[in-house]
Amino acid sequence: MIKRQERTRFKLRKISKRNRLTVFRSNNHLYAQIIDDQKGVTIASSSSVEKEIREKNLNRKELAQMIGKEIAKKSMTKGVNEVAFDKGKYKYHGIIKILADAARNEGLNFWGNMFENEKNELSEHLVTINRVAKVVKGGRRFGFAAIMIVGDNKGRVGVGTGKAKEVPEAVRKATENAKTKMIRVHLKDNRTIHHDIVGRFGAGKVILRAAAPGTGIIAGGPMRALFESLGLKDIVAKSTGTSNPHNMLKATFNAFKMSESPKSVASKRSKKITEINNKNN
Repeated sequence: MIKRQERTRFKLRKISKRNRLTVFRSNNHLYAQIIDDQKGVTIASSSSVEKEIREKNLNRKELAQMIGKEIAKKSMTKGVNEVAFDKGKYKYHGIIKILADAARNEGLNFWGNMFENEKNELSEHLVTINRVAKVVKGGRRFGFAAIMIVGDNKGRVGVGTGKAKEVPEAVRKATENAKTKMIRVHLKDNRTIHHDIVGRFGAGKVILRAAAPGTGIIAGGPMRALFESLGLKDIVAKSTGTSNPHNMLKATFNAFKMSESPKSVASKRSKKITEINNKNN
């Protein structure tokens, strides 16, 4: 459940700048809040502990509908008509779904231009298509598994997989999957990484080294497509241990997640960027 919550929050941070409608439920109560993450404040809230709602003695389904309507009314009164729904660690099911549907029916817009950062500026690279066969009575059934890389060439990239009976549908699924898994990588001068990194996943190991201007992308296989989609212009990379594209890409993502910029290091140490750079020099 914690992993589901982290995954949901990660997606919302990456794809949307909207205020968040977040929900929480305990054994006895249900809570809903509209949160402005940019300012770190709660815009509106509604819960089953409020006196007006508690006195009505509603069952859980009716309670979820009431709270959904109340949070929508309070939100729109404050001028917030569009939100990103943060279901946290819960599945979109039961009273969580009832609350969301009630808020949406009351006029609160959940989606609309939810992916306003995506637009049509993303580049797509097909890494590989694997054909698999399932032996059944009467013959074999073929299917296709695709790996797609999606990036904006400005520091954001994602890798996704998709399976289908036809190649175009598998590619489409993989592309949509990649868009939901995009991460931001710290780039130096919008051309290379800040420092050397080693990433690992399973039997895969990748070594990424920062390079001087004019070096170009020295990498092979799926790593080259990943760097091009990310917007890297100068980098030297080496993969050892496996040639499996899944492991290579996941090891590269593991390396990217460990990369840090002087700004992020300075913020963690409560120091200025100049102090960090001077120490490195």
